[in-house]
Amino acid sequence: MSAPRYAPVDPVAQPRTYRSPDHVPGRWTAGRKAELDGVQPSGPRLGVQGPDQGYVLRLVRLAEPRIVLQPHEHLEDASAGVAAIALRRASHYGRAPVMHDVDFAIAIWGWNLAEPPADLLARRREMWEGAGHDYAMVRELAARVGEVGLGMPVAKVAESMPAAWMALTGC
Repeated sequence: MSAPRYAPVDPVAQPRTYRSPDHVPGRWTAGRKAELDGVQPSGPRLGVQGPDQGYVLRLVRLAEPRIVLQPHEHLEDASAGVAAIALRRASHYGRAPVMHDVDFAIAIWGWNLAEPPADLLARRREMWEGAGHDYAMVRELAARVGEVGLGMPVAKVAESMPAAWMALTGC
């Protein structure tokens, strides 16, 4: 790498050049305790893995003003469930979460509707109450959304609501 003009240089010093290492390193293996050897484990309470999942917290925070709460509903519960569903959709596509995943999660449970149907409200109250404090409940909300629903575009979900909420949420 060249040096800036103002850096002092010894006129008699030999320039440095690249030299290959004396030995070639061996094959890498997973030797530390936290490294995975094989496939990502799956099972109850392990969630769905994907890259940069913490970014969903920022996205949900940005989307919170669009979540329409009804009486006796809490933003903390809605945000936790929306984040889990958005993460499941993002990992379905094998990528980090984006705002479309959050919009999808908001739309399938009708959190964007000013007047959701009574049956949807009753089911939401039953399944989402306390979700902000219960990991198992949040995992159940994310697991309910089927593979077909995860692949639907957000616009199609929004236009099919509120009529299709049962099909989309597995209820």
